[in-house]
Amino acid sequence: MAHSANAPLGEQAGPLAGLRIIDMATMMAAPWAATFLADYGADVIKLEHPKSGDHARQFGLSKDGEPVFWKTLARNKRSLCLDLKSNEGRRVFERLVSGADVVVENFRPGVMGRLGLDYARLNALNPGLVMLSVTGYGQDGPYADRAGFGTLIEAMSGFAFSNGHPDGPPTLPAIPLADGVAGAFGALSVMMALRERDGDGTPGSGSGLGQHIDMSLFEPLARLMEGHVLEYSALGRVRGRLGNGSLTSAPRNAYRSADGAWVALSASAQPVFERLMAAVGRPELVDDPRFATNHARIEHRATLDGILQAWFGERGRDEAIELLSASGAAVGPIYDVSELLGDPQVVARGSFETHHDPVLGDVQVPGVVARFSRTPGRVRHLGPAKGAATDEVLHELGYDQDEIEQLREAGVVA
Repeated sequence: MAHSANAPLGEQAGPLAGLRIIDMATMMAAPWAATFLADYGADVIKLEHPKSGDHARQFGLSKDGEPVFWKTLARNKRSLCLDLKSNEGRRVFERLVSGADVVVENFRPGVMGRLGLDYARLNALNPGLVMLSVTGYGQDGPYADRAGFGTLIEAMSGFAFSNGHPDGPPTLPAIPLADGVAGAFGALSVMMALRERDGDGTPGSGSGLGQHIDMSLFEPLARLMEGHVLEYSALGRVRGRLGNGSLTSAPRNAYRSADGAWVALSASAQPVFERLMAAVGRPELVDDPRFATNHARIEHRATLDGILQAWFGERGRDEAIELLSASGAAVGPIYDVSELLGDPQVVARGSFETHHDPVLGDVQVPGVVARFSRTPGRVRHLGPAKGAATDEVLHELGYDQDEIEQLREAGVVA
């Protein structure tokens, strides 16, 4: 059964129930950090401009004018349209901040200060406030004022240089990788700051103080390049592109089956390799000096890949996977998204959920990633309409309906 896109917060709100987050960021990395926390029950109030809304509403494909990606990027959030450039809008924002735990923003360094809403000002209003600021390159340094986009970060971090085939160009990822990694690191950082503020639950264990988190798009992805960095700093080696191969194990590659599908295989451990060779009918290769050890196999991986490709080329994907799985090899299909959604393991786990949207109809979205045994997170509703919760949030701040209408008429809210 499809869930309602507008389901109330309801019970089982998750382990972060009671946490209030103001998401005033746009596009992906910083909003994703807030979304990850919203999945576990945090009350995330999404601030949008009264006229234009969040830029992410125009990102990607749409159906009947309704943005598709927005539905999961902004899920579990409440939309409040507020003009922060107006004096009254800033007063509303300050009232909102006074009762919040976290502010998430991704303006360029200095913009919050020019609005009169930098961390020093917000911290004076609420000493326990944690603010996550996500920028391309961080709050300082020679690149601080540059516009930061995931594509540039994926290039500069070394990821694109190492991705692709040896005879091909550096290859950028097909997903917003830098944004997603920064979003996950951002959510983690917020929780660490809240832990320090609140302590372990015993009296006097927490500082009671918030802090400002400076998160760049660049550093989280560069953090994952640690193997390349160590190889260069310790060995003077710049790792080049290897396609689907590996410097540390062989065989490890993608192989095309007789039916045109693709299979991923890894069998570096010696016992696994020996069983793999028996399964493909080449047990004598175990004693071949070219393949006797993992290091030898790495040196002769092209020859080994040719042997395995010939074997895969005579069998369909499913048959090949079934035969090799029994050998203990790490083998599996390379799926397109339609196959992913239909895989029995994915279906059994409920990795993707079907939710109903008034415009899009029933759509599948990723479920909550980590499974909590007592206080699970959940997808309560999909990305909301612009300003859907404006009146609701303002009522919670103490504004009556006449005051809200006056703000609306003045263009402060929508």
